[in-house]
Amino acid sequence: MSAQPQPQLTPEQYLELDRASQFRNEYYNGHMYAMSGGTYAHGKIIANLGRQLGNALDPGPCTVTSSDVRVQVELRGLYCYPDVVVVCGDPQYHDNRLDTILNPTLLIEVLSPSTEAYDRGFKSAQYRTVESLQEYALVSQAEPRVEIFRREGNGEWVFSEFVGLDATARFRSVECTIPLGKIYSKVAFNEDAAPPQTT
Repeated sequence: MSAQPQPQLTPEQYLELDRASQFRNEYYNGHMYAMSGGTYAHGKIIANLGRQLGNALDPGPCTVTSSDVRVQVELRGLYCYPDVVVVCGDPQYHDNRLDTILNPTLLIEVLSPSTEAYDRGFKSAQYRTVESLQEYALVSQAEPRVEIFRREGNGEWVFSEFVGLDATARFRSVECTIPLGKIYSKVAFNEDAAPPQTT
């Protein structure tokens, strides 16, 4: 998410502007934020996840979409574009434009140096307020690592971590397992990369 907020907007104004824009924008608390582009590795991991989940879930009631689908986190007024969205059962929409989902079951974010703190902190806290959400996952692009947060029957969130190309991530909300070797297929890790700069 960009650090440069736009003037105060209503959700309706945001949706009108975002739908007319060539680029995706997120929204929170009256402000619209332009989303930055991702790296090749980021896009490849998203594609791998979408393909693996889509193939595994194809026979059942769940559907998989990529980051082109907007999700409304109604309680806090956040509108965002998760990297992967899984809906089980009939999707519920914000309006008749059918481009804003209200009832995700599983959300996945592929972490980037510029957005990792936001995805781990603010955004994950917002996701936990979505009643339909059963799991959300944070997927590293710097190393083979998948972190999954799952809602238990008592409402508590439980953390699981899967590390290494030989590991297998289990998404219990959709009864699906994916080897990390497939999530990171054809993704090269730069072991000599310098740590991200802070400003």
